[in-house]
Amino acid sequence: MSEPPGANMYAEIREQPEALERLLSGELERVRALAGAAREREVRLLFLAARGTSDHAAVYAKYLCEILAGIPAALAAPSVYTLYGGRVRLDGALVLGISQSGKAADALAVIEAARSDGHLTGCVTNDPESPMAKAVEHPLHCCAGLERSLPATKTYTTSLALVYALLACLSGREELLEDLRRTPTWVRAALSREEEVADAAERYRYMEECVVLARGINQCSALETALKLSETSYLRAHPFSAADFLHGPIAVVEEGYPSLLLAPEGRGLPVMTALADEIEERGGELVVLSNHAPLLERARTRLAMPEGVPEFLSPLVGIVTAQLFAYHLALAKGRDPDRPRGLKKVTHTL
Repeated sequence: MSEPPGANMYAEIREQPEALERLLSGELERVRALAGAAREREVRLLFLAARGTSDHAAVYAKYLCEILAGIPAALAAPSVYTLYGGRVRLDGALVLGISQSGKAADALAVIEAARSDGHLTGCVTNDPESPMAKAVEHPLHCCAGLERSLPATKTYTTSLALVYALLACLSGREELLEDLRRTPTWVRAALSREEEVADAAERYRYMEECVVLARGINQCSALETALKLSETSYLRAHPFSAADFLHGPIAVVEEGYPSLLLAPEGRGLPVMTALADEIEERGGELVVLSNHAPLLERARTRLAMPEGVPEFLSPLVGIVTAQLFAYHLALAKGRDPDRPRGLKKVTHTL
């Protein structure tokens, strides 16, 4: 008997609290070892190599690294290595690969070049036997278990958790790990609101285009949410920084145009509230994912996050609600989110 559409994606969304708990019980010592090696070598740059969903985890790492540790972070352009044969000078860098499968060939090329040049290397992957895990000095394991659905869910949240733990330790702020230990509870709270999310998704079964907006540390969530909507429902979902959106793209907003705002409480909230004002003035329809009641009350569609989530962890918790929204929207549109057309689990790029 065949599985119902999206059965794997749904199961893997629901598995995320347990995956996070496994990570917290099994990987923190390896995280501390990598952070210790980085401090010992007086790392002055975090250089991140990733693709696709993992690239969004790298965006999260960039923000956290610069905010918490004051160390500049840059996202590698793998084609510099694979297409052009370039060699980047990375003196004083920690080169960190992020790949759920550990098989992203172009990101792996960045890692291999860095290690051959004597730089400190680590990776975040869900396969400890993968080529990337074997290529680095310090592999970190997502502990998510086999992910069968093509859209990444539990490997994304566990990647964020490892990134958060690494930057907390690297910055000497291990007290932040106490907040991380609460994330399985917050994720369970997000999952408990699934019925509300499913009802909200039903309204958008005929939606073909939208924008997904965030600011600051939640920019990774705008990118990841847009990807999930695009690959599972075939939408034209356009992610923007709220700041960049005001520099021209806001012109697309007209009466009824769906605008999904990712606006948890924190430093980015005032900017997102002001952006909501601009969208309302143009007649756009507000879809708001937040734990800030006043902004939620203004939205046509409310996707409530759990209360009390610190801003630095809001991307990890909020994306679970976004995953549920993407999953239920795909079902409402008659799609199978486990098997997006024309895609494979591991994408090979040069």
